[in-house]
Amino acid sequence: MNYYVVEIAVNFEDLKVWQEARDIAKEVYFFIRDIRDYGYNTQIQRTSVSVIICFNHYFLLKSFIFIYTCFYIYFILFIMKIYTKTGDKGMTSLIGGKRVPKNSVRLESYGTVDELNSYLGLIRSFVKNRQVENELVEIQSRLFDVGGSLAADPENEQVKIKLGVNDGDIQLLERAIDRMDAEVPPMKYFVLPGGNQEVSFCHVARTVCRRAERRILDLAGEAEVDESVLKYINRLSDYLFVLSRKMAHDAGIEEHKWVPGD
Repeated sequence: MNYYVVEIAVNFEDLKVWQEARDIAKEVYFFIRDIRDYGYNTQIQRTSVSVIICFNHYFLLKSFIFIYTCFYIYFILFIMKIYTKTGDKGMTSLIGGKRVPKNSVRLESYGTVDELNSYLGLIRSFVKNRQVENELVEIQSRLFDVGGSLAADPENEQVKIKLGVNDGDIQLLERAIDRMDAEVPPMKYFVLPGGNQEVSFCHVARTVCRRAERRILDLAGEAEVDESVLKYINRLSDYLFVLSRKMAHDAGIEEHKWVPGD
């Protein structure tokens, strides 16, 4: 988000008239309003203003138009209330401004990713291993990127925000899976979800991750979806399964195998 706002701010030195400054400020406003529905908090929005000011202090001294525009944005971010009432009738805005129903396939996809991210935060509250904790923080940030990618209007070519994941993010998951898998007994049977509380939360998160994958596939049947997003979510469910086994092993909890019925 910060890169988007900074890109706009840098262009302020080229503005010659008040109308252009006001239009740019409104563009920032609508962008922030749209992502507010997605869940970015006020602190991140305030950070954007700080980034603008830090990167453009030279223009602040020389451009009254820029000062006016920053004041306009400051008013929006610091005085506007958190709630907008724009979603009271079951509609919300994608990044780009398009209004869609809150139960649309696209909303279901990134809403489920948001649900998954919340479970990862819950799991992280139990983790004592610093390496795993850092991995979870990284994954949670990447899930925000995934959500931002899914929340962007693909039909709006003027949307400047480009979020998502790449091969390096997927490889990070794969390395973590390989490392943890080498630290637990070989898999010889299907294991039942459960153990202690944190292990059980891992299994819940894994199933939510699989649901997120299905919802994203539903969306992919209607619109273009970045292939890397699907790969990342698929690999993440494997990560969560291996993490559940790793946490059970470290806690000395016996895994219960699946026993088929007669």
